[in-house]
Amino acid sequence: MLKLLAGRELPVTDISTHFPMSRTAVSKHLRILSEAGLVSGRKAGREKLYRLHPEPLAELQQWLAYFDMYWDNKLSLLKHKVENDQ
Repeated sequence: MLKLLAGRELPVTDISTHFPMSRTAVSKHLRILSEAGLVSGRKAGREKLYRLHPEPLAELQQWLAYFDMYWDNKLSLLKHKVENDQ
């Protein structure tokens, strides 16, 4: 859902066509994403349009980037082990 909302606003009806679940289930997911600060919704006539808030994802990416050096090191060790065991 987050990827679908990147760069555009969509109503629940349009979002739900991309997932094998009911509109009610999609609305529930969007409500949880909204509570997490990842999306927001606004009323537009009879519909509610949702859009992505990428800022929290950027914060998460920065936090995860800290651990990249550990992953890179472990993957290098694994590569070395695999290549030397052959």
